[in-house]
Amino acid sequence: MLCDVAMDANGNGKRDPLHGGPVYFNRRAASNDESNRTTDLEFVYDDTDIHANEVAELYSYTEQYELQLNLKAFEDQMEWYKLRPWWQNLTKSQQRSVIYKLLDQLEVSNKQLRMKSARCILYLAQGCWAEVQSDKEQQDWTRTNVMLLYEAGIFPAFVELLNIEIENSTTATSAIRKLAVSLADSIDLRVILSVLYIITEVMREELKNIEHSEYKDNVEAFKEDLVNPYGEELLIVKLLGMVTCFCSGSAPHFPMKKVLLLLWKLILVSLGGIDALRELKKQYREEAGLDTQQEDTIEVARMMRASSPPMSAADLLETQNQKRNNRPFRRSLMKQSSLDDPGLGMEYEGGEPPNNTTANEGDGELIVFLGPGGPGGWNQTYYEDQNNQSQLRPGTPQLIKGKGLPWTPKVRQKDVDTFLEVARMKFVGYKLQGDRESLAGLPQPIHEGVTTLKKHMYTSLAETQIRKEEEIARNPMSTLEPPLRQTPTEILYQAILPNLPQYMIALLKILLAAAPTSKAKTDSINILADVLPEEMPMTVLQSMKLGIDVNRHKEIIVKAVSAILLLLLKHFKLNHVYQFEFMSQHLVFANCIPLVLKFLNQNIIAYIEVKNVIPILDFPMCVIGDQPELTTESLEIGHSQSFSWRNVFSCINLLRILNKLTKWKHSRIMMLVVFKSAPILKRTLKVRHAMMQLYVLKLLKMQTKYLGRQWRKTNMKTISVIYAKVRHRLNDDWAYGNDLEARPWDFQVEECELRTCVDQFNNRRYSSIPRDEEMEPIDASVTSVLGANVELTEEFKQHYELWLQQEVFQRSINWDELLDPTACEI
Repeated sequence: MLCDVAMDANGNGKRDPLHGGPVYFNRRAASNDESNRTTDLEFVYDDTDIHANEVAELYSYTEQYELQLNLKAFEDQMEWYKLRPWWQNLTKSQQRSVIYKLLDQLEVSNKQLRMKSARCILYLAQGCWAEVQSDKEQQDWTRTNVMLLYEAGIFPAFVELLNIEIENSTTATSAIRKLAVSLADSIDLRVILSVLYIITEVMREELKNIEHSEYKDNVEAFKEDLVNPYGEELLIVKLLGMVTCFCSGSAPHFPMKKVLLLLWKLILVSLGGIDALRELKKQYREEAGLDTQQEDTIEVARMMRASSPPMSAADLLETQNQKRNNRPFRRSLMKQSSLDDPGLGMEYEGGEPPNNTTANEGDGELIVFLGPGGPGGWNQTYYEDQNNQSQLRPGTPQLIKGKGLPWTPKVRQKDVDTFLEVARMKFVGYKLQGDRESLAGLPQPIHEGVTTLKKHMYTSLAETQIRKEEEIARNPMSTLEPPLRQTPTEILYQAILPNLPQYMIALLKILLAAAPTSKAKTDSINILADVLPEEMPMTVLQSMKLGIDVNRHKEIIVKAVSAILLLLLKHFKLNHVYQFEFMSQHLVFANCIPLVLKFLNQNIIAYIEVKNVIPILDFPMCVIGDQPELTTESLEIGHSQSFSWRNVFSCINLLRILNKLTKWKHSRIMMLVVFKSAPILKRTLKVRHAMMQLYVLKLLKMQTKYLGRQWRKTNMKTISVIYAKVRHRLNDDWAYGNDLEARPWDFQVEECELRTCVDQFNNRRYSSIPRDEEMEPIDASVTSVLGANVELTEEFKQHYELWLQQEVFQRSINWDELLDPTACEI
């Protein structure tokens, strides 16, 4: 459903005869616009790409030669065991025997023998690719071998190897002294991380069909292991520590791409992805007594169609000239290019827009937008008067019929309270603090408006949690603290809480270094240490290959970091809103908002269509069968898809993060305005993908009132798409209110209050600082006080008889006075 300006036969804007303002009406999109459909991206948003691509992205093209080292280590080891180097011909018992021997070898003091054993295990985890004939066969053997390795205890053994390499100060010192760190500096770490990643990725893939999996016990045990410390800390915390050390410069040789990919998959397996979040949200809302029948944003967005991007100024002038010269009024309107889903199209019952759409007086702009009709349906009119004040008028007669909008409109309890307060002051002249039911003295339309608002009122889980925290803060002694639920998210939050600010800064530093809009600086961190070879390429072909590899490397890092941040934000918000707010504030303090805008401030179409991939060099294609000769032509082929999955995925993740950080936060919305995000976001609308456009439109909607009336006049088509695609808040004046004088510091009080609430929450639940004894309840029971164990000092024990003589025998006690409560001195 779109709102367009009505035009007369001469191409001029049609004026409302009653008010003089332009008339907006809903226009129907052409349902047979096949040209628009064919240009939509066939991208399906999910937790990850397909399993084969996720494994292939673990390896850089410059690492290809190391695959042969794994095979050579395996053949040598099998010869040492006096066995044929043919894994498939061994029985299960022989295979297990070999794995246990390799596991024993991992514990020897000789590092060369340890790493030789590690390479053998990596070859097994890679599916014994020298013995297979197809990708499918290699994946099957990877799955089988990974389960054998996990059952033998390889995963914790490699975590211990990782600890040894992290603490290897010799390697770190050598890397710091080098002018250029290369692949050779991280060779052992990359072997260890690769084994850990492959096991995790296979378990994640198995988790998707766990109910029908023969390895169900292994997968569940693996998930349980991840929320328990390996040694002193969680593996996720250990990897975050590696990221921090890398960014601080104390460990420049850490292979960041592999670290981040492993970190992402560990979070995904232990906490859960899209489906797990949906189920957790339903469970938590049900426990809180809230409605669970709500649309899922991702599911609804998958069913939506993309909108055509707003036309440029030149195209707009040309289109208007064509309308003026060739088309009558009504026909010109119905044939405009579609901006929305044809299924959402609306039309007037009488064929022409009625002139009596409202009975309001005064000069202003009128816009009518309607939702589903019939019982329980809603419709409303906004009217913007001369003072730029918008009013909600629920219950407007149904003027337009059609399918309606993709979302059920919502309203918050706070908005209902505000509506009642304004109505009472206007019609009655007084307030009723805390009264949400009394409507005495209010006219019938207000009654209908309150009924409509309450029918669509939505209480979020976050509001319930905040109310509980406010109650605890008001009555700390009488309000019981709810027991901590030891969920995987809660365990992870407690583990990363002490160093969470440093983790967020480190992740954003890496994201900045990997962004295509970032310029190379001599003092920036080197995220290419695990992709650059020791010897730089000498030929044009080698240079082209390395260039593609470097760009691919950066894209994978952006994909991993964006997924990590989004997953943590989503899970923390479900677990407790103040955990989410704590992480959000530190992201904002670390300049996450301008960083994401900087990332989006590029040619997004070119970014999502770029093909930084060489299919014949992807694992396992690069080692199975006869290898074709690498030529300049083969480097330019790329995949058959018209877009890069990982780049579209990264863009959507970053837009979702930006939405999470700014929703309902006025100071952060003002940051979007100050950093001039509107033109950047408008360019992003050129990507023909409904979900990406939805998150862009949400960001534009929240800042529209700060952009001014002139911006709205010149961006009416964007406003129309927002009406069609974004959920309506029934009494939100986003499209009509003007707040041009607002500045970021005007809303800093909100941030300070939020910071205070978050600090109180963290100190109360997780701080080891002892509480104020004066605020603690007093134990007045004689039995418990006399029965308490008192630790006596050695000095007191030595002089016990002297204490009895001075304090007991020589001191007279008036028991009557002691027992008289009125005689006690306070």
